[in-house]
Order: sequence, then C-alpha cells, then structure tokens
Amino acid sequence: MLSKTLETDRLYLRHWRKKDLKLFAKINSSKDVMEYFPKLLTEKESNAMASKCQLLIDEKGWGFWAVSLKGSDTFIGFVGLNQPQQDLPFNPCVEIGWRLGENFWGYGYATEAANACLKFAFEELKLDEVVSFTAKINKRSQRVMERLDMKDTRKNFHHPAIEVTDPLAEHVLYKVSREEWMKIKKH
Repeated sequence: MLSKTLETDRLYLRHWRKKDLKLFAKINSSKDVMEYFPKLLTEKESNAMASKCQLLIDEKGWGFWAVSLKGSDTFIGFVGLNQPQQDLPFNPCVEIGWRLGENFWGYGYATEAANACLKFAFEELKLDEVVSFTAKINKRSQRVMERLDMKDTRKNFHHPAIEVTDPLAEHVLYKVSREEWMKIKKH
C-alpha cells in the first residue's frame, strides 16, 4: 500500500528512512524522553520498533510516521496513529501517540503533528474516535492531549504490560470523537 505523507506548516510526517535509525536510538535511550516508559531501549530494540512502524505503514498506509522539520529535514521523532495489540480494556481502538527528542520539546511540534494525524484519522480514515493514553504521572503528554481537545475519560486503567506496583502502571485514557473534532475545527 502507498504510504501517506502528511504535511504541516513546519513538519513532514513521512515514511521512515535508514538514516533515522541512529537518531531514533538516541531518543529511545534518553532518560528524559523515556521517563514515563518502563525502560530505555537498546539500539537493537529501537531499530526493531522503527522496523515495525515501517511495516505497519507499508501494510496500512498510515501508522507512527517519522517526523522531520521542513527546511532542514532533521528527524525529530515520531507522531502517528496505531492500533494497540495489548489487551487494553477499551480495545479495539486507534490511538494517537508521539515521541520526540528532548531538543524538540516546547515548540509545539507534537501538537502540530498530532493535529494533522487527527485530521487524517477523521477525514480520510473516517474513524469514529481516537484515543490516547499515558502513565497518570506523565503530565507533559496529558497537556498535549488537552491541546488536541481530547477529553479525559476518567476511566483510568492499569497497563497490562506494566507490573501493578510500578508507579507507571496506572494510565489515563483520553479520547476525542469525530463529531467533537469536527465541531471544534469549524470554529
């Protein structure tokens, strides 16, 4: 399937390239970036994740896209859509997620790219809703979800891949419906 490339004012959401892998491994080994994940990823694990992202985009035409800055073509991380395979209490679903290198935080890139993904999800894929979830203690990602006009469902859950006693186990669930998104974007 032909992979879709999304474009915003400052960013390209595109297929992965071999040259992205080294920078992606650096992102996945950063204690700051991975603060709310169970562990840092080795280069091998990071490359496997990028390969999986590539494969899903090849299969569906969408997924967790590599994100690069327009002009410099600098790879900054990923933003996109995914169908989680874990046994989550709200599956089946399509989630929106992001992971950017810390040098690119604070510029609104995650929100800008995620808005393009929501537009794609609702206008092209015709999805009824999109969810996002993160560890309850990850306030930074929750603020991005709120800037995307996603609402906290107040249906916290324990992530099945994380030990119940781990501070990262409790997750919040945010969502936005196509109907809500269309109303918001018309204003």
